Amino acid sequence: MATIRTYKEYPPIDKVFDLYQDESHAVFLDSSLRNSLGRYSIIGIHPYMTLVNGEQFTLNDKVMDCTFEEFLKDHLKGNFEENKTGLPIVSGAIGYFSYDYGLKKEGLVSRHEKEVEIPDCVFCFYDVFIIEDHQEKQLHLVANGQGMACEARLDIIETQITNIKTKKPQPGYGQVETKVEANFSKNDYLCALEKMIDYIIEGDIYIANMTQKLRIKSPCGPYELFKKLRQDNPSPFGGYFNYDDFQVVCASPERFLKMTDRHVVTRPIKGTRKRGTTRQEDEMNRQELANSQKDKSELLMIVDLERNDLNKVCIPGTVKVGELFTVEQYATVFHLVSNIDGDLEEGLTAMDLIGATFPGGSITGAPKLRAMEVIDELEHGRRDLYTGSMGYMSLDGNCDFNIVIRTALYQNGTYHLGVGGGITCESILEDEYEETMQKAKAILESLKIKEM
Repeated sequence: MATIRTYKEYPPIDKVFDLYQDESHAVFLDSSLRNSLGRYSIIGIHPYMTLVNGEQFTLNDKVMDCTFEEFLKDHLKGNFEENKTGLPIVSGAIGYFSYDYGLKKEGLVSRHEKEVEIPDCVFCFYDVFIIEDHQEKQLHLVANGQGMACEARLDIIETQITNIKTKKPQPGYGQVETKVEANFSKNDYLCALEKMIDYIIEGDIYIANMTQKLRIKSPCGPYELFKKLRQDNPSPFGGYFNYDDFQVVCASPERFLKMTDRHVVTRPIKGTRKRGTTRQEDEMNRQELANSQKDKSELLMIVDLERNDLNKVCIPGTVKVGELFTVEQYATVFHLVSNIDGDLEEGLTAMDLIGATFPGGSITGAPKLRAMEVIDELEHGRRDLYTGSMGYMSLDGNCDFNIVIRTALYQNGTYHLGVGGGITCESILEDEYEETMQKAKAILESLKIKEM
């Protein structure tokens, strides 16, 4: 059983993660935007069990003779631990599902070669969690006794955090030279959008998400980018994952799934407007989004898809739409958001929930399978991690996952950044292209890139 200690002070959670950001498989689920969606930030360190799902499924580097899904379902059921602390997780795993994992799950094969070498999924069960409660302004230290006695481990963590103030601040990266390449020219992207709209008019699909990928070479390190991004563009579902040969820098505004005591919530986004340069322009853009019939229609189709997905695994009659058209504001954009919830059937786990709903409908389209086929045909590369999900699965049965957008994957000196948007028959091509640029803006500006 986990041992929990409340730290005597309340240091900034990002300063705490500074201590561990270089450690292998150190992860940080960061709710830097302090609102009702993101009460907690969670650091995971000292993994004792690492699950990697790619060409093979390995557990602590050993090839297994069962599948990734079978192992996780059995482990979640067979190692259930009640959590009465009120904290989101005290024992369990943090990791990601890539969009490519979703392709394989649906029986689809991408026509594109891999551009980055990452597993389809990585999940680590951690001995130590450091959890910030933004609401109560408390820092909680959790140890599970894996590899070291709980009290001894917590003593070490406490000492390390107490000594934070003796660390020297890291220098900023100043003016840097960067190079940005897109895997579409603007004209090619507009032509692909036209083809996607043709599919919609012909009745193949109702809506689909279209993505272009940016490759960015910059001497700015991924952790420097993360620190700058969380300062300039705080988000409720951000994070930083440090794996051995790649890092993930995330500032996602979108929740995919949250389950608490078997109650499931999904919160799709569809509809974007840029923030104004004056208060008047800002409010005008907000109202334009709130009153846009095109964006409401787009979101409504995804709400219907998400309801159907949840109904596969939820108790009949429990799936409801709460909020339908809510405008949320972020540093560079407004988003139109809905909220759907339901109650998971008895005997099912978070992995059953993922199996029924992943990848999220807001970043595929409807109907989902055909939209994914069209996406792979028209896009110019694999999505890899982009539009997958990052989050946690707790041994008490709960989970919380984002949609991996506003996210840069860093490998071999290059950032890989996906940007896209939902396309309907009402889409205006130039506006859709501009929307992708607005979605890239926060990360590009944090890398000191003003224009492409």
